[in-house]
Amino acid sequence: MKLGVIGLGHVGLVTAVCFAEKGFEVIGMDKDKKRIQDLRNKKLPFYEPGLGELLEKNFNRLKLTDSIKEIVENVDVVFLCVGTPPLSDGSVDLSQVEDATREIAKILNRYILIVEKSTVPVKTAEWIKRVMSLYVRENIHFEVASNPEFLREGSAIRDFLKPDRIVVGIESDRAKKIFEEIYKDFEAPIIFTDIETAEIIKHASNAFLATKISFINMIADLCEKTGADILKVAEGMGLDKRIGREFLNAGIGYGGSCFPKDVKAFYRIGEELGLDFNLLKCTDKINEERIDKFIEKIKRVLWIIKDKTFGVWGLSFKPGTDDVREAPSLKIVRKIIEEGGTCRVYDPYAMDNFKRDFGENEKIYYAKDIYDASRNAHAILILTEWEEFKRAEFSKIKEMMETPIIVDGRNCLDREKICKLGFIYIPTGRKGCGY
Repeated sequence: MKLGVIGLGHVGLVTAVCFAEKGFEVIGMDKDKKRIQDLRNKKLPFYEPGLGELLEKNFNRLKLTDSIKEIVENVDVVFLCVGTPPLSDGSVDLSQVEDATREIAKILNRYILIVEKSTVPVKTAEWIKRVMSLYVRENIHFEVASNPEFLREGSAIRDFLKPDRIVVGIESDRAKKIFEEIYKDFEAPIIFTDIETAEIIKHASNAFLATKISFINMIADLCEKTGADILKVAEGMGLDKRIGREFLNAGIGYGGSCFPKDVKAFYRIGEELGLDFNLLKCTDKINEERIDKFIEKIKRVLWIIKDKTFGVWGLSFKPGTDDVREAPSLKIVRKIIEEGGTCRVYDPYAMDNFKRDFGENEKIYYAKDIYDASRNAHAILILTEWEEFKRAEFSKIKEMMETPIIVDGRNCLDREKICKLGFIYIPTGRKGCGY
């Protein structure tokens, strides 16, 4: 069985490389000719731990092209992994899905199974079938299925090869047998459903996890008002097997390409169907307010932001990735600059992507490491919990700073150690020191 993957972004490239790792012949396609050329030279378009090594290992089983025709003429199953970015009203832009579908239909001359892999609203498969029917030749059979991805940036390889579950939405026994063959060597439960159910499972999963994050952030605010400790609250809650400890880390909110987009999109789906999805509206509101609350903490200890210098540690929306899409760092740095402050920023992987957002700006200095970022800073702002930040020589950093203030937006430092060194330490949802 030969597999095709259309769209070689974060989802598509991981999908293509991991299926090759499982022994399949895979054709990966992207319209970006430069991306294809870079991949042929084994140059990755983004950072994902382990992806480069896996690409190198399976390079002979992975063919790369910028032609959909080459995919359609040579594969049995094609996975749609194209972008589904948000529109201004929160709904999803499905134009790339429609474009790919239309191109497949015009070329198709034999049976093919088209699989939604990108996150799409429920009923998208119906639109794919409608477009296919408009453009495909008569008597050419095709099917559409849904096989949503559950990949986390930073652990996408592990998530693909050792998933918690595999969700498949199908409409025929033929399609079911194809998926059973594809996933026969995966040690995970396979859940077969109708297509609409599979589409909803992905959106519902992301919306639930985002709600869990906003919930613990709401409780962190309560802890700050009452003197309680959010880390102990989360531990006490997480030991309940019905709740679990994951996604109970209070901080400056979620970001990335999935949670912000999917929460808004799922809310819009409910709204369009006349349903009350206000819970998700609150989830989104709490997340947006994390930025202002973080800025307020800075002002409570420094009073005025204007003419102050801030060492910004971490730019990606989470550790393990270079992705800055919807990252809190973008909003926090922008607010500091708007109020007349200067930022010395550092991230081990996300500097280039951050620079593409801000460009050259006299208020932003791109530091070579955390020490360079901390030089003459009035405060250090920790926005991503990279492991290397925990290992810093804080006694050295304190000597380099204008004033020894750390605002920890991710609760990633050892409070006792930092306080003993004489820092003013402001964590999230728990007591700090020196203020």
